[in-house]
Amino acid sequence: MPSDKRARQRAYRQEKRAEQERRRKRRRYLIGGGWALAVVAIVVVVVALTSSNGKPPSTTKPNSRTSTTALPGTTVAPGTTVAPTTAVPTTTAAPPPTVPAAKVAVAPACPPATPAGAAKRVIAFTKAPPTCVAPSSVFDVTFVTDVGTFVARMDTAASPAAVNNFVFLARYHFFDGTTFPRVVPGFVIQGGSTTDSTASSPTSPGYSFTGNTPPKSCTAKKDCYPIWSMAMANSAGPSTNSSQFFIVLPGGQQVLDQEPNYTLFGQVISGTKVLQTIAAGGAPDPSPPKVLHYIKSVTVTQVAA
Repeated sequence: MPSDKRARQRAYRQEKRAEQERRRKRRRYLIGGGWALAVVAIVVVVVALTSSNGKPPSTTKPNSRTSTTALPGTTVAPGTTVAPTTAVPTTTAAPPPTVPAAKVAVAPACPPATPAGAAKRVIAFTKAPPTCVAPSSVFDVTFVTDVGTFVARMDTAASPAAVNNFVFLARYHFFDGTTFPRVVPGFVIQGGSTTDSTASSPTSPGYSFTGNTPPKSCTAKKDCYPIWSMAMANSAGPSTNSSQFFIVLPGGQQVLDQEPNYTLFGQVISGTKVLQTIAAGGAPDPSPPKVLHYIKSVTVTQVAA
């Protein structure tokens, strides 16, 4: 066989192995939600890209993702930490509002079951929340961001623990004033972490819970994570959930469907143009978004019992 043909075959095999390795790293990157929170902290000061859901930075190029999202929160393999970064967003949207909150963890109690929710913001709890929603209830979640509003629907019967958790945190205004620290075009938009004024890394509500992942059969059907769906980012492995969540962008499902380790709990039903605007300001992992967008408020309304 001519030597040039062998060289081409060898180069092809090497490139194939490299692509497989990039995919493997990308999947691990998504398993932990940590990186997203770290990017949040970057807005205030240059910090390490770590989050309560933790994910390691990736060197993949825009269209060569290799890990599932912990994002969407952030996802990284158990025990993986995010490397420090000195990058800062090129542009920052109007600074997110400072929403006062108690810094001492409190015992969780169900907040008022109204759109207004609790009278005061709470971001730290001593343990996971009790059951605060009915098993068959359905909720619409209105996200007001710096560039517009989008709405997602959550069905408790489909994902009881995650929906209960999200309703609980939203009614305590946990997400108000938080950013989308990880935005990867063609993959995910991740948010759901909060920091105090002195934090050098993102914080969680102080607890984790076990959600439910899609059936493994969805991998073959390639329908695990529909476009514009919402899922929980993992903190230490499949279904290790807290507060970080991600929204699947067009193209992201192709990566996420390979490894259905994230708890699916909602679907965006209106306002996708707003999400497209947020995505347009994103950047490939591990870079922070070029434009750091934020959530002004999250309101939960029950639409079915």
